This record gives sequence, C-alpha cells and structure tokens, in this order.
Amino acid sequence: MADSGVFPGYNQVLEFVKTSLAKVIRSSDKVPQHVAFIMDGNRRFAKKHNMELNEGHNAGFESMCRVLELCYESGMKVATVFAFSIENFKRSPLEVNWLMELAKDKIKQIAQHGELAEQYGIKVRVIGDRSLLPPDVLKEVELAEEVTKNNKRAVLNICFPYTGREEIVHSIKEIMEETAEGIIDYREISEKTIEDHLYTKGQPPVELLIRTSGVTRLSDFLLWQLSSKGCTVELVDCLWPEFTPFSMLKILLKFAFKKTFSPSNDEDDELKKKTT
Repeated sequence: MADSGVFPGYNQVLEFVKTSLAKVIRSSDKVPQHVAFIMDGNRRFAKKHNMELNEGHNAGFESMCRVLELCYESGMKVATVFAFSIENFKRSPLEVNWLMELAKDKIKQIAQHGELAEQYGIKVRVIGDRSLLPPDVLKEVELAEEVTKNNKRAVLNICFPYTGREEIVHSIKEIMEETAEGIIDYREISEKTIEDHLYTKGQPPVELLIRTSGVTRLSDFLLWQLSSKGCTVELVDCLWPEFTPFSMLKILLKFAFKKTFSPSNDEDDELKKKTT
C-alpha cells in the first residue's frame, strides 16, 4: 500500500494530468505572458499547523517552485513574485535578519542548486532597492543574476526589497538625471518614458495578478503595472503554501476561456458606439 494512503501511482497520475493540461493551455495560445504573485499567508500557515515560522516560509517556497514550473510549462514568459517588502524592515531586527538569511539561501537554491532555472531556461532578476540589502545578501543576488544571465526562455523577477511607490520614485529619478544630461527632452516625457525606466522595462505587460490568503489589497505591489488596461486580478481564499499547481491550472484555464470566448474591451467599446 502507498504511504500516502492512496492507490499506487497516484502521484504519477497527478503529474501526468498536470503536464497534459499545461500542454493544452500552451497550445491554446491564450497564456498570460506575464503573471505576478503576492504570496501571502506563510506565517498564518505556520501558525495554523503549529509549525516554526521558518517551516511556513519553506512550505511557501516549495509551493512557489511547483506553481512556477506549471506556469513555465504552460508557456508563460515572465513571473514576478513579491518576496520582501521594504515595509518589512519595520519588523524586529531578529526577524529581518532571519528573513534575509532565508532569502539569500532560496535565491541561491533557485539559481544554482535547483532545477527551475536550468530546466526552464529562466533568467533571474532581483528588482527593488538593492542599497537596503546587507553586503552578503547582495553578493548572492548578483551571483544568481550572473549565473542565469544567458538564459533566454523565461524570466523570474524577484521583488526584494521592493514597493511599487519606490519603483515609481526610482523611475522619476532616472528620468530627471537623463533630462539634466540632455538625454531626454523634458517636453517629450510621457507615460511610456516612465514605463521605460521601471524595473520591469522591456518585459510584457502584467496580464494576471494572483493574491492568496483572501486579502483584498495590492500591498504596494506593481502599482503602475497593475493599473494598465486588461490586467486580470484573482484573489484566492487560501494561504500561499496551500496554493497548488492545480489551483494555478484552474486560474489559467479560466483566463484562457475568457480570452477565447469573451469580447475584448475594444470590441465592447465598438459595440457601445454602434448602439448610441
């Protein structure tokens, strides 16, 4: 009898079903090219299951890896995950130091010791205010980017440490510097100018945001990117470590169905014009 209490080969069947559905989504050509995740609920998961806090974060990391594998199998090009907010520095020094060590270890695991970057050809980019990182953590960040810099198939943006407001301020500062240097004419500054100086410059627009734990706020994440037309927001009422590849599959299937059978906003606008 299988240790899990289910029939022999159960996990293999699940893996086959997951892979098959991922291929169906990929062939539909209705895959969101850029998906963002607010991975909320690791601490509550640990409390719920009487775990140490680090066990909850480790469970969240494993969930992230499984979900990202499914996303990349489905044909997604960019994933952006909210790993650490600048606001988290307001927590106790002990917890901040512990979270920094955890992040350092997990970034190294993704880039150098895990299959995720190698198998799916993922380029790791750590975005945010790096001046706030301790030197040893910054060293691992730079090494992860160096190790994966030639990967071309997909991108993983790790927001660490990050807030959407800081990103917009960073963009404005860069524009001001280039204006002072004569690179940019201030009279030609537009929304695109700001977009071209965001951390996500050159990447596909965010088409899908997923937030777990039932919380209904953006928490200062990708504020500029998520305001763009056509971005779908999915608020999921489960803790992040409970969010499985099959949870993700349901959302991707729903997204593909809407893209296939629902009229676009542009078509809706045309319809309104014809009926007025």
